[in-house]
Amino acid sequence: MASLSQFLSRTTPPLSNSIISTPLPLKPFHQASSWKLSHSRRRIFTVQSKIREIFMPALSSTMTEGKIVSWIKSEGDVLSKGESVVVVESDKADMDVETFYDGILAAIVVPEGESAPVGAPIGILAETEDEIAEAKAKASSASTPKSEAVVTPTPPPATSTPAPAISQPHPIKSTETVSSGPKKIVATPYAKKLAKQHKVDINSVVPTGPYGRITAEDVEKAAGIAPSKNVAPAVATSAPAASPKPAAATILPPIPGSTVVPFTSMQGAVSKNMIESLKVPTFRVGYPMTTNALDALYEKVKPKGVTMTALLAKATAMTLVQHPVVNATCKDGKSFTYNNNINIAVAVAINGGLITPVLQDADKMDLYLLSQKWKELVEKARAKQLQPHEYNSGTFTLSNLGMFGVDRFDAILPPGQGAIMAVGASKPTVVADADGFFSVKSKMVVNVTADHRIIYGADLAGFLQTFSKIIENPESLTF
Repeated sequence: MASLSQFLSRTTPPLSNSIISTPLPLKPFHQASSWKLSHSRRRIFTVQSKIREIFMPALSSTMTEGKIVSWIKSEGDVLSKGESVVVVESDKADMDVETFYDGILAAIVVPEGESAPVGAPIGILAETEDEIAEAKAKASSASTPKSEAVVTPTPPPATSTPAPAISQPHPIKSTETVSSGPKKIVATPYAKKLAKQHKVDINSVVPTGPYGRITAEDVEKAAGIAPSKNVAPAVATSAPAASPKPAAATILPPIPGSTVVPFTSMQGAVSKNMIESLKVPTFRVGYPMTTNALDALYEKVKPKGVTMTALLAKATAMTLVQHPVVNATCKDGKSFTYNNNINIAVAVAINGGLITPVLQDADKMDLYLLSQKWKELVEKARAKQLQPHEYNSGTFTLSNLGMFGVDRFDAILPPGQGAIMAVGASKPTVVADADGFFSVKSKMVVNVTADHRIIYGADLAGFLQTFSKIIENPESLTF
């Protein structure tokens, strides 16, 4: 498992912060030493103990929630600083998470197999054995919102309709039962924005999200704004509120005998990225090229451990050196971002999803080192052990389905990149030369999808011409 020292925790207020002392009258200067001695004898310090909330860390920039794969430690185990405690599945990989503190794992809030949003408590760490009982009580209070949501499914329909109109008698009651001690308010960024916009005190909002998280719907209720799903059948003035919820209109009745399987964290991240990608104006250009010389080179270097993916990645990197605009990105819709490094991300299908390990500085590595690095990345990807910089630093993506016999396809542009190249299979094709003589040669078609805000047709045409020359005369790949 990969190791990541991002085990974050919050410290609850100490049980006692008082210093008991007896006030003394002012003494003359010559009696100062005796005054200090008397004062030090009379002071009694209370030992301060700490109970820390272990919360779900953000293991990548796109992670919004994590799944507990396994707890390495059990309740009651003594922990040392830097020791691995839990394995968390992010949207890209499984990672060991270490603790920054010594202590005792007093309680596990989120068990194995369950998920929690980033920032939600997943365990409680006590400093000494005396605090274990209090820590367990804190853990049970942290999981109370979840149990309350399950225990009271019937009453909400009666109270959910008037709740926005009749201020907050019912919410205040539930808040009192849930909060047995000082608790940090956890809310989504959009919920905080809504609260500020509608002048709603976030501390008075009743959370209904997982693990006591305040959602945008909770803030709308507190502000007296009915959620769009409740307002849909209401008056014509609420029509705009229904428009931002197209998902409700696309839900189709289930087909008899079908089974619904929820996305894994990785599949959810892929889905989100693909939807984000479709917002970018793209265009596609295809280009056929002869691969006889490349196939011959591959047969020569294959015994040395070189893969076809490494050959294609090296050829792509050498081409990008001559066409830097195709290696550029548009992040704000107003400017070009030219990347100094050429990092080739290669799409890899793994169990339960898709990931793009990155060959960093591919133009500066020789073919054999590049191939060795690629093998290491694939092994780590399939074991879900990639570090964030090994899958999110790509500047250009390569997707190869030729190994499966696919002759041509289009790829969807990944967010934050300028172009992606889809490589099809090399197949025998009848071609005619300039003199009209026919022959059979191996040819493949590559299609490039590019961001039209920064890359134009002439840019891609020039890029593909250079790439074709390298593929058809691949001797430079081994230098």
